[in-house]
Amino acid sequence: MRRVTVGGEKPYDVVIGPGAQVELGLVLAGTPKAAVVHAPPLAALAGAAVETLQTAGVAAEAVVVPDGEAAKTAAVAAQAWEQFGRLGLTRSDAVVGVGGGAVTDLAGFLAATWTRGVRVVHLPTTVLGMVDAAVGGKTGINTGAGKNLVGAFHPPTGVLADTDVLAGLPEAEFRAGMAEVVKCGFIADGAILDLLAADPTGRRDTEELIERAVRVKADAVGQDLFDTGVREYLNYGHTLGHAIERVEDFRWRHGEAVAVGLVFAAELGVQAGRLSRAEADRHRELLTAMGLPTRYAGDWAALQAVMRVDKKARGATLRFVVLDGLGNPGILPDPDPAWLDAAWAAVSEETA
Repeated sequence: MRRVTVGGEKPYDVVIGPGAQVELGLVLAGTPKAAVVHAPPLAALAGAAVETLQTAGVAAEAVVVPDGEAAKTAAVAAQAWEQFGRLGLTRSDAVVGVGGGAVTDLAGFLAATWTRGVRVVHLPTTVLGMVDAAVGGKTGINTGAGKNLVGAFHPPTGVLADTDVLAGLPEAEFRAGMAEVVKCGFIADGAILDLLAADPTGRRDTEELIERAVRVKADAVGQDLFDTGVREYLNYGHTLGHAIERVEDFRWRHGEAVAVGLVFAAELGVQAGRLSRAEADRHRELLTAMGLPTRYAGDWAALQAVMRVDKKARGATLRFVVLDGLGNPGILPDPDPAWLDAAWAAVSEETA
């Protein structure tokens, strides 16, 4: 079993490997009650988590929420809070999130807000959840104004990334999750790029890729929980990516939108004189080999409007994560509109 410790005020472990879920009873030993939050397709896995907890002496019950981004609404959160109340959940108790990134985002937010904070343990069931959403303590729900604009920083007590569950993950979901892995390669760990170049599916070295991506995130989060410094670099490719998700009403998978965003950010780096053409081309070539999209057909004006309410924006100023060479991220504030237009041309279907 692989373990990555996320530092900070309250350090915790991310456990990666087959059968990692069996440690749930150890992580929550001595906890009186737990609410296991999951979507309907994962009822069996959530049931196993409930059974594991009950065997460990924890009174656990399942709380069912919608699947995917439909879970991340104020209405769903309100319904879950009511269920927590009926279960009698107190500050001595815990929430367990079983599912992909959307469910762990919601579960973390529920834990952060119920009685102003109870412990949360995540059992991510997708690559995206394992390397991104479940690690780092960012929680949130969506609103009409944008993605994850309502939320809290609430680090988990533990993350159990059981790689056995990935065997049943649809190929499109697995591939989309790898977009977050390759992002970590571009911003910090070149070995990830080499592994994916050798096997663009990511299936051959899945556990190592997940561990490496988690280490990149753990390093950033350990230094900067509240996203005011180096943690911002994890948003490479996400400014346009989140805008695409919002404009598409979340019909695009997160990783697919981020893949387009990575090509956009690479071209923006070229335009700003901070990234070489060859390094930008490597983005598109590797993402294409991985089967991820690198172009998008959409309304550029609408995307720009959404980007201006991105969490990284400051007032009316757009801010982007760009690279000063592979593995060396930085912030580009208020880029020249001509640079933005050129970056858009690099990903627009109309200019393909």
